[in-house]
Amino acid sequence: MQVRINQALHTLAEGASLADAVAKAAIQPPFAAAVNLQFVPRGQYAQHTLAQDDQIELIAPITGG
Repeated sequence: MQVRINQALHTLAEGASLADAVAKAAIQPPFAAAVNLQFVPRGQYAQHTLAQDDQIELIAPITGG
């Protein structure tokens, strides 16, 4: 199935989880995740099943002063 991770198109297996998408993106913590603009808590990544055309955003914190 096709999903977008940070606006880039990726192919994942049917029934893939958000944890699978995070692994595919190879992003380093810390970050927050949202699927279709809905925040997903870190503890639910493995249980959150993705669907065709889901939009996934992996957002790193920005520090500054």
